[in-house]
Amino acid sequence: MNSTHESTFKRGPLLLLSTNLFIIMVGIGLVIPILPFYVEAFNANARVLGMLVAVFAFMQFLFAPLWGRLSDKIGRKPLITIGLFGFAVAEFIFAYATGLWMLFLSRILAGTFGSALMPTAMAYVSDVTSEDKRGQGMGILGAAMGLGIVVGPGIGGWLAEFDLSYPFLFAGIAATIAGIVSMLILPESYTKDMRAQTQTQEKSANHFEILVKALVSPVGFLLVLVFIMSFGLANFQSIFGYYSMERYQYSPSEVGTIILIVGLIGTIAQGVLVGKLVNRFGDERVVTGSLLLSAIGFVIMTFAKSYSMVILTTSIFFLGNSILRPALNSLISKLAGNKQGMVMGLNNSFLSLGNVAGPLIAGNLFEANIHLPYFFGALIMVIGMISMKVWLYNKQRKVTIHVED
Repeated sequence: MNSTHESTFKRGPLLLLSTNLFIIMVGIGLVIPILPFYVEAFNANARVLGMLVAVFAFMQFLFAPLWGRLSDKIGRKPLITIGLFGFAVAEFIFAYATGLWMLFLSRILAGTFGSALMPTAMAYVSDVTSEDKRGQGMGILGAAMGLGIVVGPGIGGWLAEFDLSYPFLFAGIAATIAGIVSMLILPESYTKDMRAQTQTQEKSANHFEILVKALVSPVGFLLVLVFIMSFGLANFQSIFGYYSMERYQYSPSEVGTIILIVGLIGTIAQGVLVGKLVNRFGDERVVTGSLLLSAIGFVIMTFAKSYSMVILTTSIFFLGNSILRPALNSLISKLAGNKQGMVMGLNNSFLSLGNVAGPLIAGNLFEANIHLPYFFGALIMVIGMISMKVWLYNKQRKVTIHVED
């Protein structure tokens, strides 16, 4: 399937997909430094802020597999377009919100429609690349997503200096333009013949049955790793502003600058290093090393005393997490066969579960001790690394037994 499309694959669709994901992630990222001020303007508290973060991720968890399966039935292009337009509507609602209920409505819609775009874009890349090029393709998408999530806070902080609604108007307009461009020029990657073949092989099942089956499938353990990766990043991002404010008395602009700098470092490394690392060491070893690097980054962050040391130590965490995402996505896609849309949708669901759990747990741990969220994050990453080692050992053992038989 992939080889059939390899010859027709151009840089244009990949560039457009990367741009689309960048826009969505900017829209997600610009919330990070602004949301506390937005919530305060409505006389709410940090608990409400946590709920706003969690409801977005929870909607992603619920809808990502449904969108992914739908893309296997009707194609990738319609889902990508719908996701962009829906996300734009959500951003406009947030910009013009007059009550808390509108903020929640916006976050619900943003999570719902944002989840239509991300797994579909990954499935699109899987459609048009061979296995040996997939790591590179996923790396480019991951770089675009990483760049968006770190540039977003900078854009949000700058635009918010003029008006708190401007960042959301900017994101809504950008998503609208991207939706129009995608509708007009993005070619469909998943042909009618491919969709018909997938539908004849697929039996109907509800969302939670699919999740349970996924956990015991060949990609099940890797989906757990997706949760761990996502938990770590959400843990870091959700509490970093409060952590920096209480420990260092940093302003939102200083926090945004840190996230921008370290995120750019991670994104550049992701775009440059992932393909080379995967080609040299393989997906499995890159995933294992990235988990270890993320754990180290979590721990040493708590020892930083100066602004420059905060940037340096957080860069190590971001570097590990940035390399982990595309390497893991590549590994999952190679085990997904002709169910790329469904599996990438499941991927996004476990990503979203991590995004729900991370902020909720980090907030509670922070109340006990400001360093506890990061020590706990490091522990989770180490557990992931050890589990990966065990999984690889068992996998290799099965191969050895099969060969001997």
